[in-house]
Amino acid sequence: MLELCLLGTGGMMPLPNRWLTSLMLRYNGSNILIDCGEGTQVAIKEKGWTFKPIDVICITHFHADHISGLPGLLLTMGNAERTEPLTIIGPKGLERVVSALRVIAPELPFSIRFIELSESFHALEMENFTIEAFKVNHAVACYGYSMVIRRQGRFDVERAKELNIPITYWSRLQKGETIEDGGRVLTPELVLGKERKGLKVTYCTDSRPTKSMEEAAQGADLFICEGMYGEEDKDAKAREYKHMTFQEAAGIAAKAQPSELWLTHYSPSLVRPDDYLEQARHIFARTKTARDGWCKTLFFEEE
Repeated sequence: MLELCLLGTGGMMPLPNRWLTSLMLRYNGSNILIDCGEGTQVAIKEKGWTFKPIDVICITHFHADHISGLPGLLLTMGNAERTEPLTIIGPKGLERVVSALRVIAPELPFSIRFIELSESFHALEMENFTIEAFKVNHAVACYGYSMVIRRQGRFDVERAKELNIPITYWSRLQKGETIEDGGRVLTPELVLGKERKGLKVTYCTDSRPTKSMEEAAQGADLFICEGMYGEEDKDAKAREYKHMTFQEAAGIAAKAQPSELWLTHYSPSLVRPDDYLEQARHIFARTKTARDGWCKTLFFEEE
């Protein structure tokens, strides 16, 4: 199963009841954080989760409301006696930006591995999942992210027996290993069925609508997307500052057909997002106006 929590839903500045947009995901012992604006640490503590085991931090772009909480978070992780390396992913220039922020958190007991993005699409293979980064259209270089968990086909015990494959090899084949056995080459394809449906969560914010968003969210179990403005008279402002309206986010979802759309990254002036929800639902019925601390657990399909 995949657990996730939308820690905050605010854009530009934190409010008394709305932290800045950030998402945390947990799967099979791995912890991933996407964006880290001011107040992210407090939001994590409010959820009851912890910072220490975060393995990967993905930064969408270098505006303060998406990265200004990072030095404090790194310092807290260090004070928790973390020693394991940390991976940080973000647009080109990431190491320079993080190094500048770390002037106030210079001493850390763990190393940082930087992955800088420059192409329109990157597929980054982690131990248990894949992070797909896709470029979007904001005032500065900006990326959306999908966490993709693939699920291999079911192991065919009868087929393994027919092929006289020693039982000691079964788990290795299940893990994708190719084995040489007395002149035979045993590949996983010999005993694994068709790949089963996995899980996917797509997150993007601070952008005009793009084809890359539509492609990334195709078939996602959850699509979390910016809805900076709900009011109809904010279309021109959204275009000027390269953000999106509720209706535009719903339009992307209507094309991509995720299982569910959560709107996030609200303007500070958007006090009651629910007032504009029905307009978005006319475009994509499975739209929700997310709130801070919304959580969801995704399970693999039963067979």
